[in-house]
Amino acid sequence: MAAQGSLVAWRAVFAALGVVMVATLVYTCATDGSPFRLDLLTPWMVATLADFYVNVIAISAWVIYKEANWISSAVWVLLLVCFGSAATCAYIVKKLFEVIPAGSAQDPLDLLFIRQGNLSQKKCSYVIVGRIIFSILGIFMASVVIYTVITDGLPFRKELLTPWMAATLIDFYINVFAISVWVAHKESSWISTTIWIVLLICFGSISTCGYIVLQLFHVSYQDPIYHVLLNSHSKYGIATSV
Repeated sequence: MAAQGSLVAWRAVFAALGVVMVATLVYTCATDGSPFRLDLLTPWMVATLADFYVNVIAISAWVIYKEANWISSAVWVLLLVCFGSAATCAYIVKKLFEVIPAGSAQDPLDLLFIRQGNLSQKKCSYVIVGRIIFSILGIFMASVVIYTVITDGLPFRKELLTPWMAATLIDFYINVFAISVWVAHKESSWISTTIWIVLLICFGSISTCGYIVLQLFHVSYQDPIYHVLLNSHSKYGIATSV
């Protein structure tokens, strides 16, 4: 019963966030026109979009892992690129409806994060590649932020908060919320969870990349890939059942 209640709650949360994002996009299009305008590309809008899409890459990596074939992976990644957090929420809600807890004590998020099938055969064969890619992305994003601060000043200025910047920030932070759910599930204490979520809120995809690289250094290429996604208690519990 507890697992089922948790499942219903997470479905409702992400469905609501998806609706909020779609409504935001529709409202901003209606009141401020198309987002495909050169005048919108201020230095901080470009930096925000770069930050946004680095997080999209991180979420896309999980989607590619979750999907059974490259066609469905490509379709969902394309939707993530085009529709951002609305697609993120739709994907998570879809996967949550596919989750069937084995017992009342089982955390539905364990089954959400992992791929279905024989988990023990899915190794972290690309762990070194992942470390390199997300390290590069983190350094790239840090460089973009530093450059933009130097050339355009701090982002905390009222004139920067245009309607499309506001919509982009909402889109960005819904994805941050999704990543934060994973971080909170994976961390073993509230202190570390709080620290990482604050870092995600303040530094965006720089923190996302840093966290992913850190987790990838906690596993070897011989470990099952789900070790990256689950906390110690969950992953060893699942290991005994496969």
